[in-house]
Amino acid sequence: MSRLRAVGTGILHLWPVALVLVAWDLWVVLNGYTSTVAPRPWDVVSDVVVGFADYAPSVLYTLGMSLAGLVGGTAIGFAGAVLVWWSAALSGIVTPAALVVRSVPITALIPIIARVVGYGDPAVLASTALICFFPAFVFTLSGLASVPDAGRDLFRVLGANKAQVLGRLGVLYALPNLMVSVRITAPSAVLAAMLAEFLMGTNGLGALFSTSRSYMDMERAWGTALVATVVSVLVFVGARFLERRVNDRVA
Repeated sequence: MSRLRAVGTGILHLWPVALVLVAWDLWVVLNGYTSTVAPRPWDVVSDVVVGFADYAPSVLYTLGMSLAGLVGGTAIGFAGAVLVWWSAALSGIVTPAALVVRSVPITALIPIIARVVGYGDPAVLASTALICFFPAFVFTLSGLASVPDAGRDLFRVLGANKAQVLGRLGVLYALPNLMVSVRITAPSAVLAAMLAEFLMGTNGLGALFSTSRSYMDMERAWGTALVATVVSVLVFVGARFLERRVNDRVA
């Protein structure tokens, strides 16, 4: 009985999705758009279901690039925050560099990235990591700054050096904040990978969207956007699950 109730609650929570589909269909019908301008949602969903085998390689590629970029960007952000926490001199170098990189639009950076690391997979991976590193940098730094003075003083009295304070105290305070950054950044990683694929990649959902649009296959193009949305949501849910597991271990 409880399982049926859980299923019913889950279906009830899908009403925003149904509302979006109905609003989308009304928007197309009332404006008299052709399928070339804007396909109806039922045609798009049908294309995704019937032709999912065509979507699957692109989904796996984009998902792999997103996760690799998310992990890489998070690691870079974490390392940068540790450097800033470790040394005031390094803080004067790392913090301005991070702010400059974050302030430049990714679309302006992509040609530079492609010139440095080359086109294709390296450029997609580097672009995704660049999008993901700054939240990890900020949240980790915030966690390290929240270490109470009393705890730090206790470690010093016990003879702990700076590395031991970081490893046994600072990381415990930084991890929950770091996982928040992972949860927030996870959907953006998918979109960043798609953008890089769209601009200079040959694989993935971004490249599939570009190709479909070029051939005026709008059902496939809109289906790619729909699949990318679902992948983003799933990545977010996975990141939230991971955050809870890590927080349970740290607590």
